[in-house]
Formats: sequence, C-alpha cells, structure tokens
Amino acid sequence: MEAWNYANLWESVAAAAPDRPALIQGPRVVRYGEFDRRANALARRMLDAGVSHQSKVGAYLYNAPEYLETYFAAFKAGLAPFNINYRYGGEELTYLLDNADAEVVVFHASFAATADKVRGNLPKVKLWLAVPEAGHPIPDWAEDYEAIASAGADKVVAPWGRSGDDILMMYTGGTTGMPKGVMWRQEDLFKSLGGGANLLLGLGPLETVAEAGERVKAVVASGAPQAVTMAVAPLMHATAQYISLGALNSGTAVAVLPSRKFDAVELFDEVDRLGVSSLIIVGLAFAAPMLETLDANPGRWKLSSLLRIVSSGTMWSAENKQGLLKHMPQVTLMDSLGSSEAPGLAGSMANAAAPAQTAKFAVGANAAVFTEDGRRVQPGSGERGLLAVGGHTPIGYYKDEEKSAKTFRVFEGQRYSVPGDWATVEADGTITLLGRGSQVINTGGEKVFPEEVEEALKRFPGVRDAAVVGVPDARFGERICAVVDFVGDKAPTLPEIAAHVKSILADYKAPRELVLARVERAPNGKLDYRSVKEMALKSLAAPAT
Repeated sequence: MEAWNYANLWESVAAAAPDRPALIQGPRVVRYGEFDRRANALARRMLDAGVSHQSKVGAYLYNAPEYLETYFAAFKAGLAPFNINYRYGGEELTYLLDNADAEVVVFHASFAATADKVRGNLPKVKLWLAVPEAGHPIPDWAEDYEAIASAGADKVVAPWGRSGDDILMMYTGGTTGMPKGVMWRQEDLFKSLGGGANLLLGLGPLETVAEAGERVKAVVASGAPQAVTMAVAPLMHATAQYISLGALNSGTAVAVLPSRKFDAVELFDEVDRLGVSSLIIVGLAFAAPMLETLDANPGRWKLSSLLRIVSSGTMWSAENKQGLLKHMPQVTLMDSLGSSEAPGLAGSMANAAAPAQTAKFAVGANAAVFTEDGRRVQPGSGERGLLAVGGHTPIGYYKDEEKSAKTFRVFEGQRYSVPGDWATVEADGTITLLGRGSQVINTGGEKVFPEEVEEALKRFPGVRDAAVVGVPDARFGERICAVVDFVGDKAPTLPEIAAHVKSILADYKAPRELVLARVERAPNGKLDYRSVKEMALKSLAAPAT
C-alpha cells in the first residue's frame, strides 16, 4: 500500500480534481494541478542543490500560497520542512536555523536584510529561495522562487523515495526557553489528526491513499460546492498548519487573508466573497476583534457559508463565544486543547443550542490526566494532574533527549505526550484546564495558574484582554499582578478587579497589583510571559504622575 505521506495524498487529490482551487490569497488562485506541478519544480531544484534524505527545509514566510507549496515540495523530495517565526531577529533566526540543521530556506524577499545578516553563520544552507515581493528585489545570493515554481515539472520522486516515516518538524514558540523542534513522522501526524476524516462531509478515516482522490471525485460529481478553509492564524503556528494539511487531504481550498496584519473587516469580506466554510483562529487575539467588528456593523455581512470556527493554543472565553453565536447562530465553535506535540488533548464545542463554558473540555479519545508520579486522576477528586495524550505521538524533540524524556513519558505501560498543561477532572469526566505549569505563580505556598485568573478577568465588563504574572513579594514570595487591556470610559480600579476575581475564584487568586496596558500577543495568539512581566515590573516601578 502507498505510504501515508502528505505528498502521496495531495498528488491523489490533484489527479482527481486538477482544476479545483487549492490555495487562495486575494485574487490569486492556485489550482490543484498547478499546486502539484509548482511543487514538483521546487522539489527538483532542492534535490539538485545537493540535499540528502530528510534534509531540513525552513519556511521563513508570511501566510501565502508559497507556504504550503514549500511543504508539498519538501514532502515530494523526502525532505523535512519546518516552520520559522517570521518575527525572529538575527540571533533568534541564527539559533533556529542552526538548531534545525537547515539546508534550504524559503523566505519572503522582504526578509532578505535579516537573512543576509545571519547566512554567514549558516554554512549548512545550500539553497536560499526568495519569494518575490513588490519593492523588494531578489538578492544576488538567493534564487527566484517564482521563476522556478512557475516553470512547473512532472512528478518528482527522490532516489530514497517517500515514506510514512518521513519527518515534519514543528518548532515551538520558545516563550519559556529556546524553541524546540517537535519531530513528527508523517504517518503519525496524519493519523493523530483524524487520518483523513472530515467532519463537515461526514466522512471517516481514509483506508488508502487512493481513496483521497476517489472521495474528491465523488464530491465533484455530486455538484456540491467546494469547502473553503481560511487560515486566519499564521501557518507557522501548529493550529493553522495542522488543520490546513488536513484540509488539503480532502480537496478543500485553503485560503489566507490578502493582508498581513489581521483585519476583521477584511476577514468577513473574504468569508462572504469566497464562501468560506471554516475559519482557523487562535483564541481571543482573533476572536475579540471579530466580535467587536460584528457588534459595530450589524447585518453588514451574510456569513451564511460559515459553518465552523476552530481555535487552539490559548483559552477562548465563553462570553466571546456566546457573542459570536448571536451573530452567526449556524456556526459551531470548536475549541481544541492541544499543542505542537500533543494535538487532541481535549475539546469543547459550542453552538446556539449548547452554550460554551470557559476552560471546560471533554477529554480526547487517547487522553487522560495523570499526577506527576504517574497515577491517573480520578473524576471528582479535586486533585490536579498533567494532561497527557497517547496513541500516535511525536518521536521527540530534535537534538534534545533531555526535554524529550520529560515530555514523552510512559504511564500504565503506554507512551504519552505530556506538554505540561495542568487540569482537574470533574465528576462528570470533563476536565477544567488550569494552565501551563511553567507559568505557575507561587504566592504564600499556594500555586496559582495565570490562565484561570486571566479568564476570570476577561469576564469583567470592558476588559478586552488580560495577562497575569507573578511579581516579587517580600512576604509571600510572589504576588499576583494583573495586566488589563481595558476599553471604555471608566477604567477599573484594583479593588474592583480583585473583588470580581474573588467572586469567581478563591481569594488568594485575586490580583494584588494592577497595570492598565495593551496586552500584546504574538501572531499565533500566545503571550510571551517574560515580556509581559518585564513590562509590568517597569510600570509598577515608575513614579505615579
């Protein structure tokens, strides 16, 4: 049987429906046949550069069709693609490319100045491919990506062939340390993400690679409209990337926004223009301005094509979900709890008939909660434990055996991925997410997870976003500081905020410091707690005016 390799799957779809849109950005449409031929040409150029089996290919790109073309080319050539945070500066970029042993780097031409500063420290890179952009010339040390891709080529298979063992690497954000490359066998990633199942089409997992094309042929023959998934979040983030990979398995078109800065008006314009059926976001960084825009423009958009919004990677408040559902009652909101190394930990679905709850999830099919010493947490016990997911899991972290041993552990004779999320198990078997242990605040011997306080803060009227950090305290070791992004005429006071939190959580979890400031999040929706803490400390130390 043909290997569970994404190149094989997408080639099957391209052969079945070559004229169907595969990738969309604004007026640009790349159809499946073109997607296949462009990736062939890129794969051939990478092989000609002298790479070897499983050489690493970095995608230093904004959201664009070229992102998924780069991955397709790498899969075809038996190479291992990996994501690069496009916000990284020189030192961060050098570290990442060196750590990954990158041999090919595909980058938007506007990143040429940054790439030029670091390339002298990266002797392993054999090929730099620059994606053209208006006003940004292709540097003489790089090759023109578009000139290569647009020429197209017939099917490319490397001398070493393709395998389900071929790797995709997903680098984590590094907000609590240097980025780590999560190594996924393609077969394991494919199966952990449902094995080609499609909820919108009511289809179960694929039995063979060929069936991917057969299913698409059946959909085309039926006359049903093509599904369109829009990656609103960056493709460098696991949520958007993993779901987009799966969407292409079913012949879905993957769209990205025309602009590089998120604009909710543009988003809703594109939903109506393209008939988008699914959106991929990351929590309130996207959902908050979406709701504000809908509230400010009632009835401006139809949005009738939209059936689901998927989020993962950060908490998404129940209040925001309920607000969105008032505008789009036909939509199902899917809040997935997972990470780069552990998709499918748990999930929550909300629709007009089933109200949402913040941080309350149903445990995934292969997931459980264990204490640090390996005991399974019993429902209703009130005991805290670590979320773990078994089944198809990553190999480990690239070149980091120590971190791999801490994250990939054996409980009850089974290997689990344990990324560090703490939770309790309720009497009904659902879990309540507490947060990531690396950010826990120890105040007077009590452990407080920032995420649960943040979610309480977001329920205060006028709070657009919030972050919680621990700041030094002579008596308690740390005290809780709330950084609140407030919109409105009358800003809240610390006593008001503290009383609000106490009405929801235990008293010791209430903030004892308050900083009113914009809460900055990365493009993937996540907080850099170190930067937030530095900002809070500076603000608290500044003299009152």
